[in-house]
This record gives sequence, C-alpha cells and structure tokens, in this order.
Amino acid sequence: MGQLGPSGAVVFCLNGKGRCASGMSEGDSVGDSVHGKPSVVYRFFTRLGQIYQSWLDKSTPYTAVRWVVTLGLSFVYMIRVYLLQGWYIVTYALGIYHLNLFIAFLSPKVDPSLMEDSGPFLTKASFHGGSTWLTEATGPPVSPEDDGLKDDGPSLPTKQNEEFRPFIRRLPEFKFWHAATKGILVAMVCTFFEAFNVPVFWPILVMYFIMLFCITMKRQIKHMIKYRYIPFTHGKRTYKGKEDVGKTFAS
Repeated sequence: MGQLGPSGAVVFCLNGKGRCASGMSEGDSVGDSVHGKPSVVYRFFTRLGQIYQSWLDKSTPYTAVRWVVTLGLSFVYMIRVYLLQGWYIVTYALGIYHLNLFIAFLSPKVDPSLMEDSGPFLTKASFHGGSTWLTEATGPPVSPEDDGLKDDGPSLPTKQNEEFRPFIRRLPEFKFWHAATKGILVAMVCTFFEAFNVPVFWPILVMYFIMLFCITMKRQIKHMIKYRYIPFTHGKRTYKGKEDVGKTFAS
C-alpha cells in the first residue's frame, strides 16, 4: 500500500509487516544533482583562476620587471613574424590594439571636453591639470562647489600651495600592462594557424600605421595643451627639518 511520507516521498508497505520502501520523485533526484558538489572541471578552472590571480597580485609592485618581460615577448613575436614572412595582418591588428591602450593610458579618467556640454547654462570649461572651473553664460567664473556641481573624482592642483593630487588615468598602468601582454600572447597563438595568414602587401600596412600613429598622437597632444594637463604624476614635495647638530655629553 502506498502512503505519503513526511518528506513528500512515496512509501510502499508490503503485507502490513513493516517492510517499507521509500521512493523519491524524479524532480528530487534532479535537484540533488543540481545542488550537489561542483564538477571536477569547474573546480579545476576555479583553482586555475585563483592561482593566476595570485600571481598577478604578487607581480603588481614589480613594474620594471613586468614591462621587461612584455618587451621580451614582443621581441620574440617580431622575430617569429620575420622568420615566417607572414601574419602581417595580425601584427597590424596588434599594433592598433596597443595604440588604443596607450591613448587610454595617457587620457584622464574624466574627459574635460565632455564637461563643456554638462549643463544648459555652462558655456566654457577649463581643465587645469585636473581641476575644473566652469563659466556661466553671464557672470564671473564659479567653482563647482559654489554652483552645486562636484567633480567625479580627485583632480590635480593648479597652485603650488594646493594639496597634492595624483593624475588619475582612464586606463591604469597595471591594466595597460596586462592587456598589452595578453594581446601579444594572443597574436603569438594566431601565428600557429594558417587561417590568420591573410596575404597582404606589408609596406602599405606599415605606412598606414605610422600615419595613424602620428595623427592620433597629434590630437592627443593638442588635447593636453588645450586643457593644460600632463599625463604623469610628479613626486609629492617633502619637507625636511633642520638637522640636529648639537653634541651629546655623557654624564
């Protein structure tokens, strides 16, 4: 005879002698497999990601060593492309990708040109090393604090007596290095597949890349001059007290 147990399982009793067998529904068995322990593949990739992130965290303070390794990988990649005499389109794409990363590295986190259209009564915005001052259509210049506007983050000082504020990049140095290194490794892997070896006249790509680099850097330098900022942080000024030149006499 079948009865419904307290946990929702069907209990079958035979001849009333207490010999009962319980059975679980199909949904319960599926639920156990779904909510059980993660698979071996999932645990392997999770552990692999943890180890990778741990090595990235350990390499953070070694800026010079990281970039030397990246330059070494770039040199190895260029030698491979030269020996293979192919995969020029992959190299061109890698150069464009690195150029975009470099421009983001030189750009401030908050683009001052976007602040010119931040309000209907604001006609002009100036970016003095990171500090923003807005000018109304009529009236003297007002600061963002007086006009009820605030910056999205800290900015560079405009005077010597102001507090030291570092230059905040749109793409931090570590992310720049990480993305550039991954790009080189991906391009290296692409050289092992003939499908990416698209025939192209490589001098045209070189000339086009040089022209694109010059135009992009010229526009970036004009942007820096117009809004008066330098994409590098100078060291914070430190003050030293007078040295103690007095002599100590032992009693």
